[in-house]
Amino acid sequence: MKVTGSQIVAEVLLEHGVDTVFGYPGGAALNLYDTLYDYQDKIKHVLFAHEQGAAHAADGYSRATGKTGVVIATSGPGATNLTTGIATAFMDSIPMVAITANVPDALIGRDAFQEICITGVTMPITKHNFFVNRIEDLENALRQGFRIANSGRKGPVLIDITKNVTAEMIDYKKRAPLSLPSAPVCDDKEIAEIANLINKAERPVIHFGGGVAAANASNLLNELVKKANIPAAHTMMGAGVLGYENKLNLGLIGMHGSIAANKAVDHADLVVALGTRFSDRVALNPPKWAKKATKIQIDIDRSEINKNVLVDKYLVCDAKDFLKKLLPLIKPKKRTKWVAQITTWKKESTNNKCAKATLRPSEVITAVCDLTDKDTIYTTDVGQHQMWAAQYLKHKKTRAFLTSGGLGTMGFGYGAAIGAQIGCPKRRVIHFTSDGSLHMNLNEASTAVSQNLPIITVIMNNRVLGMVYQWQTIFYDKKYAATNPERKTDFPKLIEAFGGKGYRASTPTEFEKAFKEALKSDGPVWIDCAIAKEERVLPMIPAGGTAKDMIIG
Repeated sequence: MKVTGSQIVAEVLLEHGVDTVFGYPGGAALNLYDTLYDYQDKIKHVLFAHEQGAAHAADGYSRATGKTGVVIATSGPGATNLTTGIATAFMDSIPMVAITANVPDALIGRDAFQEICITGVTMPITKHNFFVNRIEDLENALRQGFRIANSGRKGPVLIDITKNVTAEMIDYKKRAPLSLPSAPVCDDKEIAEIANLINKAERPVIHFGGGVAAANASNLLNELVKKANIPAAHTMMGAGVLGYENKLNLGLIGMHGSIAANKAVDHADLVVALGTRFSDRVALNPPKWAKKATKIQIDIDRSEINKNVLVDKYLVCDAKDFLKKLLPLIKPKKRTKWVAQITTWKKESTNNKCAKATLRPSEVITAVCDLTDKDTIYTTDVGQHQMWAAQYLKHKKTRAFLTSGGLGTMGFGYGAAIGAQIGCPKRRVIHFTSDGSLHMNLNEASTAVSQNLPIITVIMNNRVLGMVYQWQTIFYDKKYAATNPERKTDFPKLIEAFGGKGYRASTPTEFEKAFKEALKSDGPVWIDCAIAKEERVLPMIPAGGTAKDMIIG
């Protein structure tokens, strides 16, 4: 049958199971949106206030559901507004397809109105991108885009389509999606050697990241931890893979990781790094990181091997395949002394008492956990509140803690919450943010209201740019340059102006009351929590430091 380029886009989306897209229309994208109107019974389009918010929503949708997020934007500023969201997905290995419209092919290179070379702009922040100016190339570009986004180490792909292609017609036949390439196969001999090292180790630690979740290998990792009595520490992207109640879960590792996690790695004789890249927020001093340990790295991306931390042994393969083959070779072992030491470290706490505080971040987050169920999805922006959430949330599920890890994008959380809520309508979504981060993309309150989404936003409001303020306090002689914005924003009134509900809380009792009311709402709610600016995120390892430099009070 003969169809337009825009119809090819819609048909390929449907063939890949896409029923929801996020975006914003514009002149060059008019043909695409005209077709989306005809397909509205099959593909839901969620209109955002800004393309960046739409990109974060596609990202959050993907993180929460495991599906490929899709975002659509027009040419010029519409396309460039996507870049922060694309970069966020790229740094955290999230499968996403961004479809942008461009000016007609006859105007390419003429500095036409709203023309931009978006493939050139996004080349460093995508796994691959396509410039399609011939309709004969469109179908293959779309299919390859989905294939590339989901193969190996996952990530975003951009497909830029000139306006003439979206209007032209061509013969088209429905097809199945392209099959994904096979992941690198684990070498049985190498796995046997790793199993032998684990079986002999007295003080082993598993250090895992988002690659375990991406490979759907959470259950297998839980089996390994239980069978071998090996404590495990996670990165930001690995939160939820092990339940918080697991006695061998050391929690977050790195700059703001737990005392137990950082001390365990520092004293370990073997560290198995699984689906993680040793970022500078984990291995702050690479030559001294886990210096006493034999280090093993398993990752699907060869480029991450020996990039940040030199390891003694590595395998380039899928985490799930690795764990499946490893488990039968692992011998049960009590490791009584090591587990006892871990238990002792877990009892150590920070001295983070703020005399001026009437409402502590830990109290807020604990109350949220106590009043919600295990299926709740949490999203965050970036800063102190993000670290508090990572530390205090009672993580119970994979794909339930959505945060910008690699890029550290302030303004990520609300868009991601909207995408997660639309992708998982039966689950409650809680958005943790701060006054600094919320100002970045608070315009998306209009999207949450128009979609009538019951997202609860918890604002840690300390009236300063908290994380930078903390660094200035500790390392810059309290020279608070540009971290006291003197903003007068009344958040409860603002969300009410958008059409939602707002509450204030300055004590634990007030917060609990407000949160219980928020849970009854069928639309967006903001709770403005008065947090003292003296609150700190602890523990803290200074940049370039080790566990021995950890600040705990």
